Amino acid sequence: MFGIIRPCSSHSCPTLQRAWRAHLCGLCLTLRDRQGHGARLATNYDGLILSVLTEAQSPAGSPHRTAGPCALRGFRSADVVDARAEGARLAATVSLVLAAGRLRDHVADGDAARGTGPARERLAARWEAAGARMGAGIGFDTAVLTSTVERQLDLEGRPGATLLELTGPTEEAVAAAFAHTAALAGAPGNAAVLAEAGRFFGRIAHLLDAVEDLEDDAARGAFNPLTATGTPPREARRLCEDAAHGLELALRELELADRHLVDVLLGAEVRRAVQRTFGMSYERPGVFRKTAAGVGTLLTCGLWRPRWSRKRNSSCKNRCLLDDCCECCNCCDCDCGS
Repeated sequence: MFGIIRPCSSHSCPTLQRAWRAHLCGLCLTLRDRQGHGARLATNYDGLILSVLTEAQSPAGSPHRTAGPCALRGFRSADVVDARAEGARLAATVSLVLAAGRLRDHVADGDAARGTGPARERLAARWEAAGARMGAGIGFDTAVLTSTVERQLDLEGRPGATLLELTGPTEEAVAAAFAHTAALAGAPGNAAVLAEAGRFFGRIAHLLDAVEDLEDDAARGAFNPLTATGTPPREARRLCEDAAHGLELALRELELADRHLVDVLLGAEVRRAVQRTFGMSYERPGVFRKTAAGVGTLLTCGLWRPRWSRKRNSSCKNRCLLDDCCECCNCCDCDCGS
């Protein structure tokens, strides 16, 4: 599985984890039901956001069911989004097409193991065709996704392209997928805002991928947008943080029936992905800052922690200063976000 949104149980509430897993497992099982077991390899952490967005706009249109035991869940059953849900089908469509593009990208870059190139190309073609069929069933034209690779290669071969020009095809593809969730949910008023949110998210995903691949691309002599445009990592981080802020502002304008999971995944988890990719380097706090932070921690019973605290991203129960704090206010059960 690939993607930048990966909420961890160490800092996520149990209710949030169950809700996120319902969409993750729902996407995996939708891929299995629509394209066979092998297609489950295309499960994409970021793709499931489309299922989350669709359900957040129209919960009634996202049926759930109880799935049987799975090895990845410790052989436990779980509540999952049903493969009939159009949001899950859109997520599966996008995941298949993205995975096909990823396979082709590896072949083009020479990353495929010797002799496996033709097999990967055939698998990519099957997944693209399956994604197109599935997309047609929910009114989504996957050409906007498949054309992204060609447009990207064209831009990469064009001298003088700017960094934001290079991220453009990804931004537009994600914008189209995000906006289509409004059509599936019967909320056309959200389409423009979702397209804007999708552009910001696509930019962040593209830039974080470029940063993570920077050293490997340099060693292999492969194209990297940061190297090609002479963009230092600090500037890439600034662009990511600006885009994350724009994404949060766009989310506030959405009309959602249930926004908690959307806000956490596209707000807190996106910020966490940026921090994880670029690393966190803070100046050592002085006496005044330490004192102020101590007061803030006490007043919130430990739920708020300063950014240099080792417990900042831990679970609510680990942050609470009193053993019965969470039982008293139910803060960990779970509208606290993270």
